[in-house]
Amino acid sequence: MGVDQRVAVLRGTSLFGGLADEPLRAVAEPCNTRAFKKGEIVFHQGDPGETLYVVCQGLIKVFVTSEDGDEVVLATLRPGDTFGELALIDGGPRSASASVLEPTTLVLLTRSAFSAALEGHPQIREALFKSLGRLLRHVLEYASDLVFLDLSGRVAKLLVGLSEERGEQHHEGVLLDLHLSQSDLARMVGGSRPTVNQILRSFEARGYISVKGKKILVGQPEALGRRAGI
Repeated sequence: MGVDQRVAVLRGTSLFGGLADEPLRAVAEPCNTRAFKKGEIVFHQGDPGETLYVVCQGLIKVFVTSEDGDEVVLATLRPGDTFGELALIDGGPRSASASVLEPTTLVLLTRSAFSAALEGHPQIREALFKSLGRLLRHVLEYASDLVFLDLSGRVAKLLVGLSEERGEQHHEGVLLDLHLSQSDLARMVGGSRPTVNQILRSFEARGYISVKGKKILVGQPEALGRRAGI
């Protein structure tokens, strides 16, 4: 992948998309690309953090694991998404793991290359801080939901959010092609698979959604929003 292609990929991200051509190219030039197979681990929780990743194509799952082996899925990432931003700030250990859900190509930016790109381009640092601010707000909102929303409300809010971010318009509503199992959905809301499955069936019985394997058709997003308090 050439520099111009990397520039196009970075321009499609919320992190770098607002940069002018010169600083954007300064970021893109030292980047590398790497292809990953389904099932590969990009990095483990606790690994040294030295690289930012941009999803060029494919699907990534970011998750944390407790000492007992329990897993919580924090996000699924698609083309245009970035992850590993904290590595550019402190180079500390990874706070989560990232695995590949389907064949994926990533653009990689190391901490040292990022530091070099900052020279003469202070707006790059500002773009990173804005991205970290969005990440912090997301984490705080997630923590608040765990405290103040019951599990049914968290499932409803997740479906509404995914509909807005990833959904495809369908004549019967919004179609979500999640590439995730119900176990993964349960891990994203801090619940068990049987309970989340029961909640999905109750939403389906009310006509809010229709579950078709790993696809969910959201027919009444407004009703789900009311259930989530949004």
